[in-house]
Amino acid sequence: MVRHDVSLFSEHDIYLFKEGNHFRLYDKLGSHPMTVDGVEGTYFAVWAPNAEQVSVTGDFNGWNKGSHKIMPRWDGSGIWEGFIPGIKNGDRYKFHIVSRYHNYSVDKGDPYAFYWEMPPKTASIVWNLDYTWEDTGWMAGRHKNNSLNAPFSIYEVHLGSWRRVPEEGNRFLNYREIAHYLADYVKEMGFTHVELLPVMEHPFYGSWGYQTVGYFAPTSRYGTPQDFMYMIDHLHQNGIGVIIDWVPSHFPSDEHGLAYFDGSYLYEHQDPKKGYHPEWNSYIFNYGRNEVRNFLISSALFWLDKYHIDGIRVDAVASMLYLDYARQSGDWIPNIYGGKEDLEAISFLKRFNEAVYSTHPDVQTIAEESTAWPMVSRPTHVGGLGFGMKWNMGWMHDTLKYFSKDPIFRKYHHDQLTFSIWYAFSENFMLPLSHDEVVHGKGALIGKMPGDEWQRSANLRLLFGYMYSHPGKKLFFMGGELSQWKEWNHDESLEWHSLNYSFQKGINKWVRDLNHLYRNEPALYELDFSNDGFEWIDFHDWEQSTISFLRKGKSAGETVLVVCNFTSIPRYNYRVGIPRGGYWRELLNSDARIYGGSGRGNAGGVEADSIPVQGRSFSLSLTLPPLGVLFFKG
Repeated sequence: MVRHDVSLFSEHDIYLFKEGNHFRLYDKLGSHPMTVDGVEGTYFAVWAPNAEQVSVTGDFNGWNKGSHKIMPRWDGSGIWEGFIPGIKNGDRYKFHIVSRYHNYSVDKGDPYAFYWEMPPKTASIVWNLDYTWEDTGWMAGRHKNNSLNAPFSIYEVHLGSWRRVPEEGNRFLNYREIAHYLADYVKEMGFTHVELLPVMEHPFYGSWGYQTVGYFAPTSRYGTPQDFMYMIDHLHQNGIGVIIDWVPSHFPSDEHGLAYFDGSYLYEHQDPKKGYHPEWNSYIFNYGRNEVRNFLISSALFWLDKYHIDGIRVDAVASMLYLDYARQSGDWIPNIYGGKEDLEAISFLKRFNEAVYSTHPDVQTIAEESTAWPMVSRPTHVGGLGFGMKWNMGWMHDTLKYFSKDPIFRKYHHDQLTFSIWYAFSENFMLPLSHDEVVHGKGALIGKMPGDEWQRSANLRLLFGYMYSHPGKKLFFMGGELSQWKEWNHDESLEWHSLNYSFQKGINKWVRDLNHLYRNEPALYELDFSNDGFEWIDFHDWEQSTISFLRKGKSAGETVLVVCNFTSIPRYNYRVGIPRGGYWRELLNSDARIYGGSGRGNAGGVEADSIPVQGRSFSLSLTLPPLGVLFFKG
């Protein structure tokens, strides 16, 4: 009934598997429909080295736990395999594992499954990934769109709550529906990429995908793998890159998942001081085990290979780097040198980045790393972790803390604005206003701003303008551009109706115009990671809470002047030194009436005066609007 003479593994595959360098295991392990000697069926393979017996149970045998046993390979790899005739695409299955330890048996989902049942059901589904892609143009040229000197304005999206259908019981949009709505909106708003909160299959919807079980499967909540491919394909055809959130830092304890997989601590550490995450009630991968490294890096490459993903944002990197992360003294085990650095995780992250960039040099990896760990976004051959970019959490915390202050008191906190430039070029930074800032009682972005409705809206426009002018790529969580008042709720749609109100509509238009300005002015993105792209004009004017600076492109003529007034008092005849004379055109003014502002500005531009100021031969006499940011180009 089960053929044991069929295998997808060569001796070389097993050698790489044991060595920890097999990064295409999704082609070998898992379930693979095929025809053998004219007989259609499915080949199954699973890594369970401490199993006494493994069988495949599912629709095809009435979920009988012992009728279709697969056999272990002879080579000591711990891999069990077998070909079962008659099992076809769409059939549900699990691996029934009888452990050699503790009289333990369990039904497990397939760690390498391409598709899972709709939660709360937990079976894996035999599935092929056949799809005809139509994004050839994007893929051929994406090295330009994904390069470090390209504009990155990322719209971070949770697919289950971006937009729903209230007329149909508040149901989710499916991948194909989302594809068109999202592409049209993102294109209109001018974002360059979307970043998806984890789409890998997860049992608990309220985890937003961060408690992942199916590392090779897009969640079935919104459709099939091909539906997800269609969404990515459609975004690419509209010139929009796609970044996914990936969680190699921990995994949940659900029985059908990776935890205690074959009656032993297989994917996780045995000692809870290393293998259990107290903050997230989940398990930590054993990065020192070759087979686990294979699993995780194969997952990362899978999304790049099979789904044409343009970038991988790695969640919670800090929790991986430090053995004492979220632990009290005595609750963690030092490394071999007595330190708190997780040497195995460091080695894994370096190998992950090397594997990604060696096979896909036209994508980016992005680290959510919240500490001052050095050289996160520097190549591994010079001692770095090898990421392309790193989230600038320091900028985010300082900036939001500053903006929460009443403008009267901001002059006493001026350094919270200026300090970020001191380290802005130590990493390839991305500036995140992410989902983490609008959950768990933190409120919406607009709610963090002080003052009445006008002042809050002006502050929010100023925040966004300051963000787009500051060195670093941009990340913007959905809903911020709508100025929605409610904290993000994963069970509800965004407050699209807010666009019926003037202030919210003005902020939405402001974000759109910021995006288009950002993309059209190389000075705002080309040299994001070099101090050649930034020059202070004046950061000393703490008394009036103003700053002014230049952003520069690679070409000598590409210069943008930015002036910010962080108080509610307009500044008239405010003089700013500039590098050359002539007419300086006002590109954007956050106080324009079309954005909900008071209409104070500079009538579209200013002619330079031959009056030396701030060490420069020329200067401009400007009107600085209240709580406003101005962009000029000479």
